[in-house]
Amino acid sequence: MAAEASSTVKNVVLAGFGNITLLDLDTIDLSNLNRQFLFRKKDVKQSKALVAARTASAFNPSVFIKPLCANIKEPKYDAKWFASFDLVMSALDNLDARKHINRMCLAAGVPLVESGTEGYFGQVQPIIKDETECYECTPKPVQQRTYPVCTIRSTPSQPIHSIVWAKSYLLPQLFGEEENEAELDKAEQDGENPNEIAALREEAHEWKRMRAALRMANTEAGKAVFEKAFRRDTEKLLRMDDMWQNRQRPVPLDFDQVAAGTFVLRGVEQSRHASKSESNGQAAGVNLRDQRSLTLPESLELFTSSIQRLSARLQAGENIITFDKDDDDTLDFVTAASNLRSAVYNIPQKNRWDVKEMAGNIIPAIATTNAIIAGLIVLQAVQILQHNLELLVWPYLTAKPNKPITGSQRPPPNPSCAACVDTYMIVQCDPANVTLGALLSKTLAHTDLGDEEGGALETSEVNVFEAGRLLADPEFDDNLEKTLLELGCGQGKFISIVDEDERWSTLTVAICLRADDGADSLILPPTRSKLKPKVKGKASATGDMDIDRNQLKRKLGEDVAGTEDGPARKKVKPNQAPLTSPSKAQRLEEEGLVILEDEVTIILDD
Repeated sequence: MAAEASSTVKNVVLAGFGNITLLDLDTIDLSNLNRQFLFRKKDVKQSKALVAARTASAFNPSVFIKPLCANIKEPKYDAKWFASFDLVMSALDNLDARKHINRMCLAAGVPLVESGTEGYFGQVQPIIKDETECYECTPKPVQQRTYPVCTIRSTPSQPIHSIVWAKSYLLPQLFGEEENEAELDKAEQDGENPNEIAALREEAHEWKRMRAALRMANTEAGKAVFEKAFRRDTEKLLRMDDMWQNRQRPVPLDFDQVAAGTFVLRGVEQSRHASKSESNGQAAGVNLRDQRSLTLPESLELFTSSIQRLSARLQAGENIITFDKDDDDTLDFVTAASNLRSAVYNIPQKNRWDVKEMAGNIIPAIATTNAIIAGLIVLQAVQILQHNLELLVWPYLTAKPNKPITGSQRPPPNPSCAACVDTYMIVQCDPANVTLGALLSKTLAHTDLGDEEGGALETSEVNVFEAGRLLADPEFDDNLEKTLLELGCGQGKFISIVDEDERWSTLTVAICLRADDGADSLILPPTRSKLKPKVKGKASATGDMDIDRNQLKRKLGEDVAGTEDGPARKKVKPNQAPLTSPSKAQRLEEEGLVILEDEVTIILDD
């Protein structure tokens, strides 16, 4: 639930929208309370949807609100479910979920009002199939940030590098799942360098000893971790002279000297109190705990105290502790550890507030911005429901004081968009009993190519895909007798049927579960789906189905079969896991990338 969601719920309730379904997977965090006024401190850790519905219902008792604490991408929320609504409003802070809702609304033919805010900026985007641009007509910037492993582990140069190291390396090493040494065993069996393997084993055993110490009453555990992470590991790196020929050399820290306030770092004694200039600078600002810069001894004190608190939690029965921006213990640990590491590498340090924002991936939110955008959302929604499409605009909120709200006329669909140019068809069936061949023959027979051609495409004229997987083409029919469920094409999936000769638009079939026991029969829409002549042009790369299908079809790989009579094709093999296309984590892992647990920060192994 994005920041503007609370204001939007309040507005639609007060505007008298009679039946409202409110769906959100998330629970309330402490950090939500400053901008989402439907929640109170007593509601922390409860479902956002349930609490928002309960609070907003009091504003207008005549409105019925149905809260759902669920993931919008669950298969049961298919295109048929979306089609049961007159209008969908999206107030999400997740790019992938936004694209999913965009495609579902396109398939269901339901208007969508998309929105977003950041700081003083915001926008509202009404989306109507074949009338306006959809969410994917314009490519969106990639929101993930990537960092090379060697930079994070050995040569950090920015505050975010230190924060990522503390959050995603040091914290899991000490308080996360224990690493498995099976990879080292395999490397040893494969004849890898025995000296390197021995060094890696010793490193793993050292971390294992520290993990064990943290799970027992041990007042010296914090010092042991400090000595390894900020002294011995730094000294090891300094022995690699080639690494520092063009970089500033790091400085190992001494625990006892830092604690006493006598440690000299790059010619400056690190006393327990800030210098006079620093103190004056802080006094000029807001002197809050989270916004106060820490001295090196204070960072050390916070580091050891946070380790003691986290260690006590392990001893009390917690098995694994992961970072949570609203967990004071983990936030203190990451703040202190990142500042100590920044001191080693002469990187500007960050206060607790900055670390929380960067480590928690917090998007700045301003209550006034949210309120204005929420009002604009409802205004656009009313125009859609009253069928005043000619009055629709795309409003924007900017930081210009003389004209904060501007707007543009609704742009038409992008003819090269890989989402909204498709022709969509909702098909209700039992995926366990309907074969791919039956689906193709019946859906293609239910299409119309217009007066010029008359009739529909044949199965022998199309390529069939699901989220980038080739299921069939004119020269590959192995899967036609397999059921949709065998092919991993169950409820909520999209199957794209592409004209082999690229004359007509893609027919995208939304698979929905039929309510009765229709066995192998399909329920098709009452009217034929009309395919449109295809516009030649470059498709925008903006989603799971945004692929160069011909290039994919001929891409060589391990599961590719080719013959002398035709091009190589990637085949889908049923009854072998996974049946679906490789997950994002799997794809990135194959390319030498590692996704961290929050799925926002990525470390690249270079």
